[in-house]
Amino acid sequence: MQIEIINYHPKYAKFFYDYNIEWLQTFFYVEPYDEEVLSKPEKYIINKGGHIFFAKQGETVYGTVALMPTNEKGIFELTKMAVLKNARGKKIGQRLLQHCIDFAKTQGLEALMLYSNTKLENAIYLYRKYGFKELELEKDNPYERANIKMLLLF
Repeated sequence: MQIEIINYHPKYAKFFYDYNIEWLQTFFYVEPYDEEVLSKPEKYIINKGGHIFFAKQGETVYGTVALMPTNEKGIFELTKMAVLKNARGKKIGQRLLQHCIDFAKTQGLEALMLYSNTKLENAIYLYRKYGFKELELEKDNPYERANIKMLLLF
């Protein structure tokens, strides 16, 4: 599958919203914070210096992921990664993850951080495979479903 990773464009915002909502409804539930960020990606991600990427082939978008600035300089949160349901298992998530890592390095970032849930065994395995290490999860993290926090230092 010849997948191209592209930068955010407003015409793709619907895919960012729809794929993430479907993923959340499949594995968890949509939290108010999710709804707010997903429905206004420019306000919460792009305009704050973040990035959204899409995996596409031709005119078909297969997946998306975001990098959001954190309160710590040089560290971005890897977040909102979702792949079209019928395209899962085709390594699109890995392609998006590798793109984010490569992008972060070219931008001179110090690290990528993420929140996840250990119920997502394949995702946790993938993050560890790419070098993410577990951190202590703060009590006031932004996600009710998160039970693990991970960091990849460059």
